[in-house]
Amino acid sequence: MTGRAQRTSGRRTEGARHDDVAEARLALEQILRAADYVELVWQEQSSEEEKAALAEFNAEGPELARLIGEFGALLLANHLTAVPDEHADCESAYVVRKLVTVASRYLERWWLASGAGAHTAWIAAGFLIECMQEVGTVHQYLADIRRDAAFGWPATA
Repeated sequence: MTGRAQRTSGRRTEGARHDDVAEARLALEQILRAADYVELVWQEQSSEEEKAALAEFNAEGPELARLIGEFGALLLANHLTAVPDEHADCESAYVVRKLVTVASRYLERWWLASGAGAHTAWIAAGFLIECMQEVGTVHQYLADIRRDAAFGWPATA
């Protein structure tokens, strides 16, 4: 399977979660806010309204960096690398879990770094955008994560 079908049918139960990834718990509002920021970074900020929205996000500094890092771990573990239950014990699933662990660790290092702020969040968002574009479309992933968050699944990575 490829594309959209793989992402939706690849939803995992607790047993197939990426257990090596530090568990990040985000509230619905945090998930939606992070998705809004990533979408804003993804698109051109041509209007004054978009530029003002970006400036408002950037004013959050370290809090924004941490939010995007935690959102990134959630996105990587539960949306971009979903492994169906029947393949959870396969070698490829093991490799995916390890790659998610490393990527999430780097996202965490970025947000914990001294001086982490808006620039760090921008870089992390760019990394996530590249990941989403490599395996699908940014718009669809952000729509999926917003929908899933609204229905309470998943709020942890």
